[in-house]
Amino acid sequence: MFKFFLIAALIACAAAVDSDDVHADATLLKSDVRADGFDSVLETTNHIHQAASGDEHGNIHGDFNWISPEGEHIDIKYVADEHGYQPVGAVLPTPHPIPEAILKAIAYINAHPQKEEYHH
Repeated sequence: MFKFFLIAALIACAAAVDSDDVHADATLLKSDVRADGFDSVLETTNHIHQAASGDEHGNIHGDFNWISPEGEHIDIKYVADEHGYQPVGAVLPTPHPIPEAILKAIAYINAHPQKEEYHH
């Protein structure tokens, strides 16, 4: 459960490694750990923000953001649950679209499943 929190915090802090931001101070640090889950928030003087909430099943949702060295606001939201870690953000790479011919081939295969052959 806390693995995702730690990963998110490390990613957010990694943006500051090559600058004077390594000397930033925490302006807000809240952590509430309960039997049914947790809530945490971290904010720093160099504009890093991280928040996460988790439940007793290990499901976590949260966000983290910072200002890049180029001045760009980086914002990532995520869910971590039985389907894995699912980040969302404009800076994350996205897959290329599937070509139309491949989509048609997949539709054809799904519409015409292969018949099983029985060998005696």
